Amino acid sequence: MKQTYGVPALISFFIPGLGQLVKGQILKAFLIWALGGVVGFLLAWTLIVPFLIWAWNVYDAYNDPA
Repeated sequence: MKQTYGVPALISFFIPGLGQLVKGQILKAFLIWALGGVVGFLLAWTLIVPFLIWAWNVYDAYNDPA
């Protein structure tokens, strides 16, 4: 049975990377913050790429085992 993580996904929905941090994935949380910050800064004129990073973040927090 595949385990999912609803609370980390909910937390990541509001603050990207925090769900991974709650699950103990410190490096992944830092990479989400760094990548999101850089991409958000460089591609602020588009909504697609930052939205995709955010959506992947929530999906990863929900499905990826700790």
